[in-house]
Order: sequence, then C-alpha cells, then structure tokens
Amino acid sequence: MEKLAFGDRTDFDNADRGLVASLSPAVVKDAHGKVVWDNDAFAFLDGPCPETANPSLWRQSQLCAKQGLFEVADGIYQIRGLDLSNMTLVEGDRGVIVIDPLVSVETAAAALALYRQHRGERPVTGLVYTHSHVDHFGGAEGVIEPGNPDGIPILAPAGFLEHAVSENVYAGIAMGRRGVYHTGVMLEKSPEGMIGTGLGQTASSGRISLVPPTTDITRTGQEEVIDGVRIVFQMTPGTEAPAEMNFLFPDRRALCLAENATHNQHNILTLRGALVRDARVWARYLDEAIGLFADRADVAFASHHWPTWGREDIVAFLSQQRDMYAYLHDQTLRLLNQGFTGTEIAEMTEVPPALANAWHARGYYGSMSHNVKAIYQRYMGWFDGNPAHLWEHPPVENAKRYVECMGGASKVMAMARDYAAHGDLRFAATLLNHVVFADADNADAKSALADVYQRLGQGAENGTWRNFYLTGAKELREGIQPVPTSISGGMAAGLSVEQVFDSLAIRVNGPKTWNEHLTIDWEFTDSGDRYRMSLSNGALMHRRISEGPQGADLTLSLTKPMLLALVSGQDAAGITATGDGAALRRLLGAIDAPEPNFAIVTP
Repeated sequence: MEKLAFGDRTDFDNADRGLVASLSPAVVKDAHGKVVWDNDAFAFLDGPCPETANPSLWRQSQLCAKQGLFEVADGIYQIRGLDLSNMTLVEGDRGVIVIDPLVSVETAAAALALYRQHRGERPVTGLVYTHSHVDHFGGAEGVIEPGNPDGIPILAPAGFLEHAVSENVYAGIAMGRRGVYHTGVMLEKSPEGMIGTGLGQTASSGRISLVPPTTDITRTGQEEVIDGVRIVFQMTPGTEAPAEMNFLFPDRRALCLAENATHNQHNILTLRGALVRDARVWARYLDEAIGLFADRADVAFASHHWPTWGREDIVAFLSQQRDMYAYLHDQTLRLLNQGFTGTEIAEMTEVPPALANAWHARGYYGSMSHNVKAIYQRYMGWFDGNPAHLWEHPPVENAKRYVECMGGASKVMAMARDYAAHGDLRFAATLLNHVVFADADNADAKSALADVYQRLGQGAENGTWRNFYLTGAKELREGIQPVPTSISGGMAAGLSVEQVFDSLAIRVNGPKTWNEHLTIDWEFTDSGDRYRMSLSNGALMHRRISEGPQGADLTLSLTKPMLLALVSGQDAAGITATGDGAALRRLLGAIDAPEPNFAIVTP
C-alpha cells in the first residue's frame, strides 16, 4: 500500500471535470415513496479513511460516490452516481440518445430528468445497450415507454437478449441472492459497513425492466446513424459480457468502451455468478480498440467510473488494461501447465510493478486472486486433478467429520481463536465454518465466525470481498433478510415465448415428475406461432410446429401476454382450451415456486 501514489489527484480531477450540476438531494423514490437510491448516504466518505476500511478502497469509493450531470465532450453527457452504472446521453439533431439506462426504472427516470433540467426537454430518439448485464438495461422503461410503442431505435450487440435472459432469468434467483452479498445492499452505509463495490457504490433497488432491441450490431466496422449521429461499432463478445460492444462517435471524437476498460481490475468471473469470461480475448479486443480508435478519439468513457482525456492517456490506459488481462491469462496457463492448481497459482502470482501501482489496475471489483482461479476454471473446470477431491462429502457432512476428528466444537473454536489472534484470519474462518456447518444452532461459533468475517471484510481492498464478508457476518448475527429486489421478475415482458418455456423447464421438480407424461400444444393468436410442449422423465421440452400434428393431450389458444399471466399466477382469462384441462394443472403443479432467500453462510 505504501507504493501507491495517494498524492496523485489525476483521477479526482477527471472525476470532477465537466460537472454541470448534482442532484440534491441525491435520493430517488419509487411510486410508493420507498427509497430505491440514496447517494447522500455516502457523505461519510468525505472524511479521512478510518481503521475499519482499506485506504485504497476508501479512495476508490470517494471517486465513485461523485454524482451529477457531467459534460464529457461536445454534445455528450454522463449521469454518474445515481446507480451502480453510468447513463450516457448523446445529443442528436432533434433529441437525445441514451446509452445504458441504469439498473432501475426510477433511477433512469431521475437521471433523464436531471439532464433535461439543464439541457432542455429533448425527446429520447435512440437507446443503446452496450452489453447484456442488468445494470445496463434494467431502467429502460424509465426513458422510453413500455413496449416501445413509438418505435424508437434500440441498438444492442448480437446475442444481447439471449444472454440477458440466460444470466438474469435462468439463474436469476441464485444470482439475486448472491447479488445481495456482492453489492452489500443489506449493509448499513457507514465506515464500518458498506462503502462501495469498487465498480460503483451499489445497485439501486427499484423496478427492473427489459425493452428488446430493434437492431442488432453484428460486425466490427458496422456504422449506424441515429438522429443524425454517426456511430461506428467494434464487437467484443466474450469479454466482460458474452454480448458486448465498444463504439466510436467519429464526429465527436469520443470513444465508448462499454465495460471493457474501467478504472479497476474487472472480473473474469464475478462473485455474484456468471459465465467465465475469456481474459485472452478481452486483452485482444482492447488491443484492437487501440488500433481502431486511438487516433480518432480525444476522450474515452465507459459505463462505470470517469472518462480519460487525451490520446496519450487513452493509449496508456488501454495498454495497461490490455496487459493486465493478458498477463493474468498467460501466467495462469504457464503455471497450470506446470501442474499447479488454481488456488496455488492465485497465491503465487504477482503482477508487474507498473500494473500493481496503476490505480486503474487495482483489484477493487475483480481481484487477482479470484480472477486467476476463474481462468483456471475456464480451462480445467471445477476438478483440480486430485483424486481426494473427486467425490468429497457435501459441506455439512464434511464439517461434521472434521469437527469430530479435531476433538469437538469447543476444541476447534479454541484453535480458531488462536489462529485469529495470530493474524491468520483465513484459517480461522475455515475452522469456524466447519463448526457452523456441523451445527447451525451453535450461536457461539456463528458469533466467532461473524467477528472473523468482519475483520476480513474491513481489511479488504476489493469492494465485493468486503461486501461478501460483512454481509456474511450480518446474516450470521441477524439471520437471512428478504431479497430487496428481483432481477428476473421485471424482465418477463421482454422474453420471447421460447425463453418463457425455457424458464418454466428449469423450475420443473424432476423427481416429482419422473412418471408424468403429457403433451400440450400452444397456439399463439397474436403471432400465429405454434409450439408443442412435452413432459417426460422429468424433462420439459418444446419445439415449434406447423399446422397439423395430432395427439396432444391439450391444445391452448392464447396470446403471449396471457402466457406471461398464466405462468406468473395472475389472471389469465381469455385462454381457449381443447382437450384434457387436467394436463395443464398437472404441468403447473410440477413447477417449483422460487425460494430466493436460501442460506449461504449456514446450511
């Protein structure tokens, strides 16, 4: 930490540059008066770093907490500090193009209102999603009407909708639960609690929406014009998201880097859960961006953090970001091929001093430790090759045996206290975790483990590590609290029929339906599409069909909105059924109700 240049104020100068106005108070409420965003709660960051926080993370959070409307370039503005992500607004001939409308409808609407307060009542004439993560599309209905009745062009990288659904709906319940830990949303905002995620402060807790794209961007070099504004695209699939893109505004000499280059080391595998990303491809696309755009841009901005101005600084920034991901990838593979496991490689790897001392390469959101393990996982999977790890007992059964072998809970706790007293908090956590999983009612063990987690969290430079540890400590002390928002629930209207069917299939209780056999034909009167759905051996399958197939147990005629109402338990009046009505009841009876509040730190 002593090598870091805390006296360098360049980032602070850039984060303040172009400020037009701040939102005061920086509080956003939903239609019922519930607060869904409160940036003023981070006012404590104006003070010096306390002993309960890592100084480097404290500095990063001070930068991320800056909020307001900022001018980036002529006709390009950003709203920062009103959600986890930034919303960018590009002025066109008659209106404004919105890039990445934040997490929630409410915060997006507040951001647009702040812009209009200072730049006039310009209509939204275009919408661009840089990639398929919810903090870049969830607030869409805050800037355009639901369903996009005005036909506003909405641009997104090819594969956007598929990946937005697969990440946020198929695994949405589990990701939402992990997201509580990841963002620290249940923690008190204070020097002792949540101070930020490193990528931004935290996520808002308002309503999430999804308005499907109207235009896919499919190739690098593709050029589109929206409201008189030229945009040149670079496809970057498999980087920070499966579907992502950078793009240049050539007439404004401004480069949008999506979330591919931000002021921190990003995640190769985010702790909230996602597909493992490709660090090798990530580095290559950053290198390609330098070649494509460095001579054509005077400013580079992203959907998190603050911009970088000037060709020299842009190239230095992108080059170091490129080298960081390439180095982590190549060194992990070098050591992997020498027989080391991901955990071992994470302990062995050191980054070059120039990267270690670069603020924007610090592990505030991703970390070298969990990124190296992710790269190992991408190539080698979950198994480390040790036969002892091939068929281990699950956590509770393992824990019971460990505690028994070490002489019982009291002895294990005594050893844990000794390790903690000597500074080995990592092994103290391991020991106490075994005690808690062996006996979830052991209040003393839960309290001791919470204390260790608190110390680990408050010392962490990584924002999400801090949030995970402190949220774990909170739940050990207070129990599980309800998840404050649902990632997938607000996205239903944007799903295709096939995606709705897929989301049903992953909720079928397999063992309950081993002996169930049924076939249902679905006829959609609003689109003319027909599907045959079959349930057998606990697997729910569907396929598109033409007119004519016979033999279904039940045929349903309906519209897509009726389908959404049916599967969400709402009034689905108007559906016409022919055949065995009990088949539908049997199908719906096999669908598990979601349970978002499952335990993470206790069995």
